[in-house]
Amino acid sequence: MGSAWQTLFLFKSLLMIRYQDLGPSSFAQLRQLKTLMDSGAITLGGNAKLKIYGLFSCSSGKRMKVVNRVFFQNEQEALANGYRPCGHCLREKYKVWKAKDL
Repeated sequence: MGSAWQTLFLFKSLLMIRYQDLGPSSFAQLRQLKTLMDSGAITLGGNAKLKIYGLFSCSSGKRMKVVNRVFFQNEQEALANGYRPCGHCLREKYKVWKAKDL
């Protein structure tokens, strides 16, 4: 568990965590991700290529490629990195974002 907190500290200043940076193997990445999710260190997932963030339970997010996955502690971090809300799982926030963009 010490390594998860070291990774969290390392990436905290970057405001987002890339999936492939969580460990050298798929197993290590999944284990680190579960530790960060269980501790509340990350609460949202995002697509780095499309610049969209959403809930972990979103079906759209579950279909994205692993290389595009990023994680945020909260909505403010996602917005600070230029990400927009998902139109599926965060529909109301997406509508507000879309109205501002027009």
